[in-house]
Amino acid sequence: MENLWNDSEAAKHQGVLAERVYSSRLLGANPALVLHGGGNTSVKDVWKNIFGEAEATLFVKGSGSDLISIERKDFVPVRMDAMLKLSRLSQLSDMDMARELKLATLDPNAPAPSVEAILHALIPHRFVDHTHADAIVTITNTASGEARIREIFGDEVIVLPYVMPGFDLAKLCAEVFPAQATSRTIGMVLMNHGIFSFGDTAKESYDRMIALVGRAEDYLKKNAPLLSAAESAPTSDWSALPELRKKVSAVAGFPMLLRSKCDSNTLAFARHPKIADISQRGPATPDHIIRTKRVAMLGRDAEAYSLAYKKYFEKNCQSAKVSLTMLDPAPRVIIDPEFGLISAGRTARDTQIIEDVYLRTQEIVLRGEVLGGYQALGEADLFSMEYWDLEQAKLKKAGAPKVFTGEIALVTGAASGIGKACVQAFLDRGAAVVGVDINPAVESLYGQRADYLGIAANLTSLDEIKSLLEKTVRHYGGLDMLVLNAGIFPGGKKIEALADDEWRKVMAINLDSNLAIMREAHPLLKAAPRYGRVVVMGSKNVPAPGPGASAYSAAKAALTQLARVAALEWGKDSIRINLVHPNAVFDTGIWTAEVLLQRATHYGMTVDEYKRNNVLHEEVSSKDVAELTAEMCGALFSKITGAQIPIDGGNDRVI
Repeated sequence: MENLWNDSEAAKHQGVLAERVYSSRLLGANPALVLHGGGNTSVKDVWKNIFGEAEATLFVKGSGSDLISIERKDFVPVRMDAMLKLSRLSQLSDMDMARELKLATLDPNAPAPSVEAILHALIPHRFVDHTHADAIVTITNTASGEARIREIFGDEVIVLPYVMPGFDLAKLCAEVFPAQATSRTIGMVLMNHGIFSFGDTAKESYDRMIALVGRAEDYLKKNAPLLSAAESAPTSDWSALPELRKKVSAVAGFPMLLRSKCDSNTLAFARHPKIADISQRGPATPDHIIRTKRVAMLGRDAEAYSLAYKKYFEKNCQSAKVSLTMLDPAPRVIIDPEFGLISAGRTARDTQIIEDVYLRTQEIVLRGEVLGGYQALGEADLFSMEYWDLEQAKLKKAGAPKVFTGEIALVTGAASGIGKACVQAFLDRGAAVVGVDINPAVESLYGQRADYLGIAANLTSLDEIKSLLEKTVRHYGGLDMLVLNAGIFPGGKKIEALADDEWRKVMAINLDSNLAIMREAHPLLKAAPRYGRVVVMGSKNVPAPGPGASAYSAAKAALTQLARVAALEWGKDSIRINLVHPNAVFDTGIWTAEVLLQRATHYGMTVDEYKRNNVLHEEVSSKDVAELTAEMCGALFSKITGAQIPIDGGNDRVI
């Protein structure tokens, strides 16, 4: 376990809260300690109220924040006296606790305090760190876990049995901590959950966390070494994933994304001789149940999983607070001998988090088996966490999903202009988007966000088309919406001056490549949970061509006819195909300031007049075209196919 503390960097963070931010981020930077919002940190200090009085205050991580990027504002100030007073109650429901924590908050604009705020207040040290360290979770998820923890740490840590985070855990800590703590105590282990460290300075608490977890890692290296997985060839039958996605979405009742991780480690785990047993023993920590659900599904039978999950739900549903309306019987983790690890989620971020969580779970399970057998908490404890009142309240607060949540859009010509605007329009509506362009800049167009995949490809190559569709399926599970926007507009040239190679180039890019994409994407669109949608970017030149654009106009006219025939042929598959005919969209790459001025001058107009030279005298932007394109994939167009819609401000020749 590497200690990342740097005295020079730490010195830049003046004040206890700034130090708290610095050391928290160090913890968050290590996925073996903290993953996707897990873990918790706090510091005790004072808060100056409006009267200038200093109040003893606990600054604790706010709900929803992530240690890797946490800021000062993410630490919620709560009154220490209120925390200690709450800890002396004999009982307190989760919802009442959440309300009291919010009432004890000194900043009304702060997020909700962590449910572990009372526990952090009770620990008699200024700085408290809490992580779900893989090494600790691995050891405690075994039959002899407590004995092993005591063997490793002796009296340097207090050991608590698993208790659900919140008031009950705080009460247990209030009883056990004073009785077991000694001058040597530097940490506390919560079985099946994680580890706490504490100290009088940020560095002391952080150093203790790294040292304690490092000792646990050394123990595992010695007593539970893992052999490197043998290299395994991934399956080439990626076309089965869209059909699996359709089944999972049907079970869920809404579109889901699938993400396939198919490498030597995931395949080795999926092909483990005891996989049918060890994959069903539960998550590494109860917190993970919310992401991965109770059962990791083996194979591709979503319906069988749904029935098994419903039985599990009904068996454990004893509380009137838990009703069938809360049931979501779709799998979140699918372990498959051909595809390795498949993660299922409502959003791209969800699928990424689930994959990250289960990749670490695989190693924890395998090491646990070496230590005598991996075992998670019992069914009742896991059910209580999965359907915890506070989690259900959080889900309700999240509100309704966006219109394209759980769906995938692929946009060609996505690096600039109309294509780039289309990418943004679909992202804004909740879709996961694949942007394709010959320009490599498309790959980094939106940074590292989970809901965007940029692919540089030459669309005149069938091999590259097949490759980009495979990447789309492996990354998101299928395809729902296809926007055919890529194309070129060559310089004006009369027919008598048009060379064969120029003609063929325009046809190859503007027509032939679109035929190939449509053909190869058809099985994916057919398997879309809400059925496939295609929007083809035509041109004003189809109904109203101009001189000097014979190749472009002919290609766009042929593409229009291709789309119309596809609408006729694919209607039986409930795939709808519609066309947009833009004109005079001047915020694209071909319309530089110099070209605009030249064209406007040629017609005796100002640039603004030239841009608005249409019936409505309105400028048409890339965003306008993109918004229409996205809407054509939505509910308003659900009963429309084969339509051609101009977006040009009104062109007298078209009208």
